[in-house]
Amino acid sequence: MIRVLKLTLPPNHTEAELKQKIASVLGIRTGDILSWKIVKRSIDARKKPDIVFVYQLDVHTDRDLKIVKKKHNPNIVLRQKEERHPLVHGAEKANHRPVIVGFGPAGMFCGYLLAREGYAPLILERGGAVDERTEIVEKFWDTGKLDTECNVQFGEGGAGTFSDGKLNTLVKDSSGRNRKVLEILVEMGADPSILYDNKPHIGTDSLRKIVKNIRSEILRMGGEIRFHAKVSEFEIDGGQIRGVKLADGSLIEAEQVILAIGHSARDTFTVLANSPIAMYQKPFAVGLRIQHPQEMIDRSQYGKDCRYQLPPAPYKLAGKSMDGRGVYSFCMCPGGYVVNASSENGMTAVNGMSYSDRGGKNANSAIIVTVGVEDFGSNDVLAGMYYQQELEKAAYRVGDGKIPVQLFGDYLNNQTSTGFGTFEPAFKGGYKFANLRDVLSTSVGNALAEGIQSFERQIEGFSRYDAILAGVESRTSSPVHIERDKRMESNVKGLYPCGEGAGYAGGITSAAMDGLKVAEEIIRRYAPIS
Repeated sequence: MIRVLKLTLPPNHTEAELKQKIASVLGIRTGDILSWKIVKRSIDARKKPDIVFVYQLDVHTDRDLKIVKKKHNPNIVLRQKEERHPLVHGAEKANHRPVIVGFGPAGMFCGYLLAREGYAPLILERGGAVDERTEIVEKFWDTGKLDTECNVQFGEGGAGTFSDGKLNTLVKDSSGRNRKVLEILVEMGADPSILYDNKPHIGTDSLRKIVKNIRSEILRMGGEIRFHAKVSEFEIDGGQIRGVKLADGSLIEAEQVILAIGHSARDTFTVLANSPIAMYQKPFAVGLRIQHPQEMIDRSQYGKDCRYQLPPAPYKLAGKSMDGRGVYSFCMCPGGYVVNASSENGMTAVNGMSYSDRGGKNANSAIIVTVGVEDFGSNDVLAGMYYQQELEKAAYRVGDGKIPVQLFGDYLNNQTSTGFGTFEPAFKGGYKFANLRDVLSTSVGNALAEGIQSFERQIEGFSRYDAILAGVESRTSSPVHIERDKRMESNVKGLYPCGEGAGYAGGITSAAMDGLKVAEEIIRRYAPIS
């Protein structure tokens, strides 16, 4: 197999033109190409308006080695076919099937692999199935009536189900789990382009269909999923997990419990903090969502003279405030919406969401500022969680239960806005003009203002007066880290902290990868369920 690197073509090329370019680079005829596939595709807009697609491709001919030797080109290399070794099942016997707490990306992919390998996992999800959940969430956005057990954070698919569905990750992955996650998503209905696009995304509408397909496959392979099954206690004896107790009082015995609870399961964090399970504070970041016209972002990223039909442009920005805090964009949603993502009464949190076509008129992103244990004001293991809650209470208070909103110019002037500027916002959920300075601490609020103003140097118009802010973005990651060893177990044997809620992931893909990683460790140790 020949790996071709850095092959470029204009965005409006045809498949025939791509194949012809491959043949030209290799110095062969198109008929000599037996097969080829795209490994990676990205957009290079550094030399506007001359934008190009940049490809990595795997090409197979009947004389691969000869072609590579003849070309002497560092962008044409011989690549051996990857060998995927099957998982070897362990021999240790378990009396009960594994129990997975949470059916977000970590629990879902952990359950998928365990079910595929014959372990018949039982998955417990406190929220509802995705269709029911969607109805409940949309009712909340319409009426403001919150279901604290089934919402944007809790339910089938986890918080990622109501998001942009971004699948890129910064996790270094030599194991192939990243690719495996993408392959499973394609098998379950995702567009195959996620396998090679540099910044793949699915969109909330497609994700809802895909998670149902994954659920069906887990059930087909012998797993079980229970919705509205909230875990209220962990049965621990002699340093070993013995099972979990549900809110309805029932006890489920288990020797392996996978803790895939997500970053917003604050009542569960409280239960864990009062148990022998080792966990500690962890830094994270908080801030506000900002909206701009998508057309403005496209013009900045692609150039005002761009002549191609390109997807809505993303951006990624990072800087540092004068007092040393990191300030950066997070979870950027091209053509998306800012949504009310609350899960507790009397508290307001926001997130970003896009549909698969990213067809909305606005771009939005969280602009967040790093906070550390020194900001939490306590050594309590849950101090970071309490810090998040205080921010959300303040956002709820200033917004009268709705999303609090302010123009950036008014934020700088410390005054409540009275209307929008030259463009309208895109929200899911009611909103109210407020002064967001009353939500964030002075230090974080000033750092955020500095960051937005500094990003003007990279995107013209980013700090425009009528950029629309909304708050509060407080759920960027888990406020705690639950310890685990090389065997993926916590100090309580048989308890496997997993995914974003435990502090081992930061998005859909990394959480799914961690779910696979934990499942693999259980498979290596234990025999399948007979």
